[in-house]
Amino acid sequence: RCVLKELESLGKALYGAKLIAQRFQVRKCSHHKDPVSGSACLLSMIEEGNPHHFFIATQDQDLANKVKKKAGVPLLFIIQNTMVLDKPSPKSLVFVQKLQTNQLVPEHQKQSIVQLKEKEGLAKQEGEKRKKRKRAGGPNPLSCLKKKKKKTQEGQEPSAEKKKRRKRKRNRVKAEGVQSVQKNEEE
Repeated sequence: RCVLKELESLGKALYGAKLIAQRFQVRKCSHHKDPVSGSACLLSMIEEGNPHHFFIATQDQDLANKVKKKAGVPLLFIIQNTMVLDKPSPKSLVFVQKLQTNQLVPEHQKQSIVQLKEKEGLAKQEGEKRKKRKRAGGPNPLSCLKKKKKKTQEGQEPSAEKKKRRKRKRNRVKAEGVQSVQKNEEE
């Protein structure tokens, strides 16, 4: 209601925005008798951890920065006729991680687990560390494989004479090229 009152007070320039805002469901706020600014009203509605799971849609940068400081409040804004959902703020991410770790095992169960460990003597004692036992290992499985024999033609062993070796070719510099390089160095 505070946002609608603010739009009415701003006059004909924002008449279209007022018509759009009137189409949506109007939430009751605590400022019924004395309306405050729209941004202050929205901040007061999400003040206690956003119990109604509101989304805040705004183009106001000041309001957007204040909303980002609160955990668990999604922020919408418009860029070139497209509605964009802003990425979660760092505070929201930290809040969600805390919730997830607390939901895995409830607090009363954590306490009962600690008590049971103490009764059974399984509680971690400082300074005592378990050593890892080394187990006897067998031989390397790759060393146990049989050697592969090379195939030869018709049972004949290749002789050293028949083997072909690659010869390296050397690039020799011509005598004229060497003489011209020496002349250039002297000059």
